[in-house]
Amino acid sequence: MKRGPAVVTVYGSGQSGINCCCCRCCTCLQFQVLKSTEGIIKLAQIILGFFCQSLALNFGAQYSSTLGTSYQSFLSTASWCLLTSFLLLLSYVCSQKSLNLLRSSLFETLFNIVAALSYFGSCSYLGWAVYTFLQPMYVITPFFQVYPAMSAAYMMGTILGFIYAYDGYKSYQYFKGMR
Repeated sequence: MKRGPAVVTVYGSGQSGINCCCCRCCTCLQFQVLKSTEGIIKLAQIILGFFCQSLALNFGAQYSSTLGTSYQSFLSTASWCLLTSFLLLLSYVCSQKSLNLLRSSLFETLFNIVAALSYFGSCSYLGWAVYTFLQPMYVITPFFQVYPAMSAAYMMGTILGFIYAYDGYKSYQYFKGMR
């Protein structure tokens, strides 16, 4: 009995990697994660976190002694949350297995809850310092851009805290198997 050539079919998502002109390369990357709810939330956390951190660094660094520890608290919160969210998203993109393992672990839930509480605390402290110390300077100094920029930073940070809280809730549901 003679047999023809064997056709091997690899089953999977089929959409991983990058399309080139004639082939698909970097198939280890799972870019469809960026279209999922988890990926969109992580992208929003990274983009808004970068926005908060850049506002704080570009406008608040010169007035860090005026703002005191509220500035350092906000900048530390923005930095560690941005870095951890980026690493989580990178892990999700590099491996579908890590997405399932990290989302179902307690780490993701605890990280999001601690990040939300950190943003709420540091933003309220920075908001108080901005209103107390920078608002009088804004009233008397023409073209004083630090007050509106730092106000935008702590308001955006508060929104980011709600996003982390929502992500914490969703990851808790995933952790408990409710989803």
